[in-house]
Amino acid sequence: MSSQNEMPAREAGQESLDVLDTAVVDEVRPAGNERILGRTPAAIVFVVCVAYIAFHLYALNIQPVETWVYRILHIAAGLLVGFLLLGSSHHFAAVGDAPPWARGLGIVALVLSLGVLLMVAVVRLQPHYAALDGTAMLARHYLGGMALLALLVSLSTSYCYRGPRASLNHADVSLGILALAVAAYIIPGLSSWRMVAGTPLIGGIDAWMAALGIGLILELTRRVAGMALVVITGVFIAYAFAGPWLPGILEHNGYGAKKLFTYLYTDNGVLGPTIAVSSTYIVLFITFAAFLQKSRVGEYFVNFAFSVAGRSRGGPAKVAVFASGLMGMINGTSAGNVVSTGSLTIPLMRRVGYSPRSAGSIEAAASTGGQIAPPIMGAGAFIMAEVTGIPYTEIAFAAIIPAALYFLSIYFMVDLEARRKGMHGLSRDELPRLAPMLRQAYLFLPVVILITTLFMGYSVIRAGTLAMVSAAVVSWLTPYRMGPRAILAALALSARMVVPLVAVCACAGIVVGVISMTGVGARFASLLLQIADSSQFLALLFAMLISILLGMGMPTTAAYAVSASVIAPGLQEIGISPLVAHFFVFYYAVISAITPPVALASYAAAAISGSDPLKTSMTSFKFGLAAFVVPFLFFYSPAILMQGSWLEVSRVLVTGALGIYLLAAAVQGWLLGALNTPVRIVALVAGLSMMAGGWQTDLGGVFLAVVVIVWQYQRRRGDANAEMKSCSQRLAD
Repeated sequence: MSSQNEMPAREAGQESLDVLDTAVVDEVRPAGNERILGRTPAAIVFVVCVAYIAFHLYALNIQPVETWVYRILHIAAGLLVGFLLLGSSHHFAAVGDAPPWARGLGIVALVLSLGVLLMVAVVRLQPHYAALDGTAMLARHYLGGMALLALLVSLSTSYCYRGPRASLNHADVSLGILALAVAAYIIPGLSSWRMVAGTPLIGGIDAWMAALGIGLILELTRRVAGMALVVITGVFIAYAFAGPWLPGILEHNGYGAKKLFTYLYTDNGVLGPTIAVSSTYIVLFITFAAFLQKSRVGEYFVNFAFSVAGRSRGGPAKVAVFASGLMGMINGTSAGNVVSTGSLTIPLMRRVGYSPRSAGSIEAAASTGGQIAPPIMGAGAFIMAEVTGIPYTEIAFAAIIPAALYFLSIYFMVDLEARRKGMHGLSRDELPRLAPMLRQAYLFLPVVILITTLFMGYSVIRAGTLAMVSAAVVSWLTPYRMGPRAILAALALSARMVVPLVAVCACAGIVVGVISMTGVGARFASLLLQIADSSQFLALLFAMLISILLGMGMPTTAAYAVSASVIAPGLQEIGISPLVAHFFVFYYAVISAITPPVALASYAAAAISGSDPLKTSMTSFKFGLAAFVVPFLFFYSPAILMQGSWLEVSRVLVTGALGIYLLAAAVQGWLLGALNTPVRIVALVAGLSMMAGGWQTDLGGVFLAVVVIVWQYQRRRGDANAEMKSCSQRLAD
């Protein structure tokens, strides 16, 4: 059997996979706190995961579900899956190491949560069954306190005793049941919930159940994304209470707990645009990514990149740029991109001469670019389409040149560093051959179908579904055919991949809800307007700093959702178009992943390369420097977003590429040879001038570039003449 599978692999040009194990890019490694379950628990969770994704695909493509019901179920079932899969920390107990009190408390937590679910059922069934009147009265009286007690017991038990990694923890199962109880309470009374949530008419039990839901969202967010986003969300919730005592633009009337928590559990908060995107586009495209991974298309992407660029100067680093761009089309997170491609490319970069810090930084910068690479562009672009009403195809089309300039910048940085250090690529024997890779170009078909159907006018849902189906069909032309078992495995895998984004999007919705409720976004817009009266550049600079500050330590999706609520309205107030304003904050939300001191992508890369995380983030910042300049061009030169004639767009693309090259040369201190400090400054000014987008600045940049090149050429010729004279003198002696 192994020999039969070996031959197709060799025909696919993978003779050297004993050297380059590119299969690792299609592996989804379990998180440190993710359970690796034994037989029976694994089967239970597998069924739940498959049902979760199947429900979404059915609702999106066959039978739509009422919008609020769909989003509430999306969150509740996502929380259930998350708590079943993820422990409260990265530490698990040994098998048989459970103290008697831990098992007892776990069972108590489970009983309490089942009690809450039963009480919710009684309360909601009582209008249909008069016999439940007395029981329902008792349930209403005790439900809030019971829910709080169940939450506290479950959390404390989960924190104190994590349980073995191969089995389910009773306390975490209890948290999942509480998430279902929240949905079971809200959905039957949805018609009244829409009218009274966030008003003085809201009932006490309503507030308790909304607060329970928000507490569960915060806890799962902590498990999937760490404390940064939870702390930021906590600060915003505290801000909603503390408004009357705050100064300046932060002051507001303040809100009570009942009004706040129920308001947050509407489409103004948790059920708003972020979850609208999470429950539709993100689920669909993550499932598409899971199908590509199960059919081993991601492995082909990386093999293709190695066959094209592996032998060139600094080859593995260029492969990292190329492969991260390709993988970015199917992987919506910067850190996820780093882990999938970096586990292969970082060791190879070190092997050809890059330092651990440079190797990690290159991978972090390249993987972050996957978030801005059309057509998928991570989850942020879908949120942009949802918030602005701009068609997704228009957003993807506008992103082409900025993404190209970003990856060109990293490519030039990589090439110049390799040239400066005299590096070489990998040998031919270590790499897949290009000809067999080209014969397998049909593996690009799912991505081609996605792009084609989007621009043919198909809905994003229909285009994504067709691309997902095509991934399964294409797999039949490879050794990794997707039968029913593989398709079910892909659905289960996609649930694992979706859960972190569900939690993050729901948590971001809390922040967006507080911003909407308190009106701080509108007051910030007026502040930007005042700054713009003196200088639009200062207003943009201020918006950039706030966007980066809000994004530090936050996943891209949450960072953009918050920035879009706080900053984008202010930019629109000063006369910037919605497309430009949202692209501006979107870019800075994305590159917050490589912006020190808190740079998630850089930290993930540092863990693989073995370098210092802070120093790696500083170097990543250097490699991604162009991304900090490009958003300003959206305002000063809209042609970069395809806003203008083809002549203007072509000119911006050409001069932007030349400017990017000069910027890279200035940063790396190398063009035709080493650059001293004054010449690096001139090259930097030349590059920025050519990126500015105006005719005058382009001409000035070209003039300065010619000066730098002539100076370098003269210096090289002078050095060569001096060397020849030195050699002649030695020969004469």
